[in-house]
Amino acid sequence: MSKRPAKRGRPAIAGSPPKRQASGYSDAGASTTRRALRGFLAWSGSPARDIDDNEFTLRQRSRMLYMGAPIATGAVRTVRTNVVGTGVVPRPRIDAAALGMTAERADEWADAARREFALWADDRHACDALGLNDFWELQQLAMQAWLMSGDVFALVKRRKASRLRPYTLRLQLVEADRVCTPWTMGAGATGRVRTGMPYTITTGVNPDTGNLVYDGVEVSRDGEVVAYHVCSHHPWEDWDGPVEWTRVAAVGRKTGLPNVLHLMESERPGQYRGVPYLAQAIEPLLQMRRYTNAELDAAVIQASFSAFVKTEDPTDNPFNEVGDGVSGDGGGVSDDQSEYELGPGTINYMLPGEDITFGDPSRPNSGFGQFVESMATQVGAALEIPKDLLLKQFNSSYSASRAALMEAWKSFRMRRSWLVNDFCRPVWELFVSEAVASGRLDAPGFLTDPVARAAYLGCEWIGPSQGQLDPVKEINAELSAIGAGITTREAAAVRINGSDWDENIARVARENRALADAQPGTESDTSEVQQ
Repeated sequence: MSKRPAKRGRPAIAGSPPKRQASGYSDAGASTTRRALRGFLAWSGSPARDIDDNEFTLRQRSRMLYMGAPIATGAVRTVRTNVVGTGVVPRPRIDAAALGMTAERADEWADAARREFALWADDRHACDALGLNDFWELQQLAMQAWLMSGDVFALVKRRKASRLRPYTLRLQLVEADRVCTPWTMGAGATGRVRTGMPYTITTGVNPDTGNLVYDGVEVSRDGEVVAYHVCSHHPWEDWDGPVEWTRVAAVGRKTGLPNVLHLMESERPGQYRGVPYLAQAIEPLLQMRRYTNAELDAAVIQASFSAFVKTEDPTDNPFNEVGDGVSGDGGGVSDDQSEYELGPGTINYMLPGEDITFGDPSRPNSGFGQFVESMATQVGAALEIPKDLLLKQFNSSYSASRAALMEAWKSFRMRRSWLVNDFCRPVWELFVSEAVASGRLDAPGFLTDPVARAAYLGCEWIGPSQGQLDPVKEINAELSAIGAGITTREAAAVRINGSDWDENIARVARENRALADAQPGTESDTSEVQQ
């Protein structure tokens, strides 16, 4: 018999790994066999599925936490106050070289533009379509609504000009809920129903254009935003009349200027709607609120000292007065013989055979403060607000407190940059365009030359400063940096108190002249002040 030829192949190597053994991420974060990860079955879809389908729930929970959880309220207001404060103010910085202007002429144009803008921005009836807020208050409202709801919209509207209000530009802030997909665009297989809301649509199709509509944002086949669908009022306010939608083009066809300003923070490519600021911290914030309320209730109960008296004759207490003992504060008496209430100084009469046993709540809990601070540290890490600033407790060393403040301001500056890019600069362009077109500002080439237009629109936006924990140390550090050429006086003025260095110099010069006029013969002192 002939022998079967031996099967040729790779020779076996002693100690080689067995077949199908996990390697790389399969044996690490992507493992499905490790005990710690076996039940961790995560699934993520597109931004439309992960965000749009859930943002209704996220908005409601974020708003409720803002209204009822002090730490959540403090987080939102801390960001609003540090990013916007009393207002992010424009400082025109036109490109004089590109326009062939002298520096003096450029400064004169910038001063004229600031005066014209103040005429519009300081008047609530001139800038707000509802006549409720001036431009600086609109900034505050836009930032706060953005944080609570995930995004906010500003509609560009026009009103007839008058003698006292020469500009037609008006802004109307629209809450996130009002920009949504019309119900008629969600029929068929393309319609996507929002999680938990069976009568609302997230993803739909505009039958007139064939474009997809992601929760009110209509995009072209290339993914570019082309329009927004705005509901006539809040979609759940039935008593405001029938629900109707208006399609608003994102950009004017003739002017090329925006019709809608959309303020949001993007987390993922292809995302068209924003996520509320508190979204990643909703669960711990809610649990902290519950824990705090439970501790507060326990402390109130322990503070109520009551005496219960047994009697053989219930008629000794004919009205069974078991109120909380606090008159004029919602307290009262109950006629229900089965009801007993606790309150300061209360005397309750019990029926024969009844008794009561008190539990010992051991309140206040000695670990309450430490636990809340520990949770606030985690929540603050998610919200980019260090615990010291979130709780407004600066009990650490100077270096630690200053490091916490500097870390928070990285986030504040970033969000201020977003606010400027999405809201302030487009508004400035809309305003200057109208001022030039109406002849109130002289800007040759603005309407015809895009280079000249960009040169005239150069503008720096200055908001509230970081502030100083130790002004002497920090101002001396700024002076040293100026002397070494590391920074400029203008940049230092913005960092220290958010002021304009050019204005400071002009005012100091006026003060020095006034001081010299009031005190003749003190030229040497005045020169020292000027230096």
